[in-house]
Amino acid sequence: MAGIKQAGNAPAKSSRGKFPLWVQITLGLVVGIAIGMLWPKVGAQLQPVGTAFIKAIKMIVIPLVFSAVTLGICKMGSDMKQLGRLGIIAFVWFYFASAVSVALGILLNEVFHPGAGVTLQATASLPQNLATSIDWVKFFLDIIPDNIVNAMAQQKIIPTLFFAVCFGLSVAAVKEKGKPIITFLEGLMNAMFKLTEGIISTAPFAVAAIMAWVMATQGTDMLLAMAKLVGTLYVGLFVVMVLFWVVVAMLGENPFATTKKVMEPLLLAFTTASSEVTLPVHMQILERSGIPNKVVSFVIPLGYSFNMDGSALYQSLSICFLAEAYGIHLDLASLLTILFTTLIASKGTANVPSASLVVLAVIATSIGLPVEAIAILAGVDRFMDMGRTTINVFGNTIAAIMVYKLGGKNITDDLPEELA
Repeated sequence: MAGIKQAGNAPAKSSRGKFPLWVQITLGLVVGIAIGMLWPKVGAQLQPVGTAFIKAIKMIVIPLVFSAVTLGICKMGSDMKQLGRLGIIAFVWFYFASAVSVALGILLNEVFHPGAGVTLQATASLPQNLATSIDWVKFFLDIIPDNIVNAMAQQKIIPTLFFAVCFGLSVAAVKEKGKPIITFLEGLMNAMFKLTEGIISTAPFAVAAIMAWVMATQGTDMLLAMAKLVGTLYVGLFVVMVLFWVVVAMLGENPFATTKKVMEPLLLAFTTASSEVTLPVHMQILERSGIPNKVVSFVIPLGYSFNMDGSALYQSLSICFLAEAYGIHLDLASLLTILFTTLIASKGTANVPSASLVVLAVIATSIGLPVEAIAILAGVDRFMDMGRTTINVFGNTIAAIMVYKLGGKNITDDLPEELA
């Protein structure tokens, strides 16, 4: 990023040609849309290509998160004040950014009223046993894994983060005896980054296949029927993006250069609608931009679970849209309920499958809206998911820069002396 000291090699460009990888991904996106619209039968058959790419990325997420977080915590283990300072800055930003996003979603509904005069019918059924409330005791207990191998096998990020933090502090505490573990984890993390480069090099083909499948199977009929809601969401996401640019400028960075720097994970987020898929390449790009591994490995995995600004905007806007479509008047008390429930529930469901649906169900219950109403959104959810996921990823970029600028400028990636 413009003002951050460059470290290591520049972000890798594809070896297949002169074009940067993000340009190739963009071309893949356009080609995929064209295939899906012009030859839908072909597009519908390309789903396995995209699925294979997503599975390959998910394959390396857990070992990368575990090794990166453990190393980062281990390196900061001798300075608990430093670790606490980074944590406070990160969570203050997480909650502030989410609160702004939730409030913006409510405001946009009051301005545009996308649900006014709409007659809606459910387009899909809800997942079975969808939670409509949060068991907070169970949530906090689930953070502690009773079997870390099983938690990793199930791709549970938060229990993995908890174990990695505890393990990193323990490795730092045993000092010289922890050197072999440090060496192993450094080798594992470097190997995962190398594997990431190989997988990401196939992204243009995977993106083309994913977009061809989306356009062939979901088409634009439902998108056009609920275009006002989708359009309102994207207006809000653009406003959030502009606010992020302002924050980046206030931190002394060039907002457009910063955006270009992380264009690859942003495009991957948009086309795959999955933050998890972008995590390895996102971490790698931020480290190459000069943000220390200690900061990146602490903030990014944490942010992917607790800092979802695009999702927060989507959730508040969707609930207001559904309430208006069902003729439910939202007074000040209801709007405040939506604000605080979304803010809390979006953090409390970070370790829950179908997190966005669970949050919507929790909020709907809190204001007396029929829970089955959220099924109405299913027809266009894919199109909205692409945008909100992109903002989630960019929001975590801002979080990493902010934590580095405000609390991590004196941080280096050197190990404690006794472990060096």
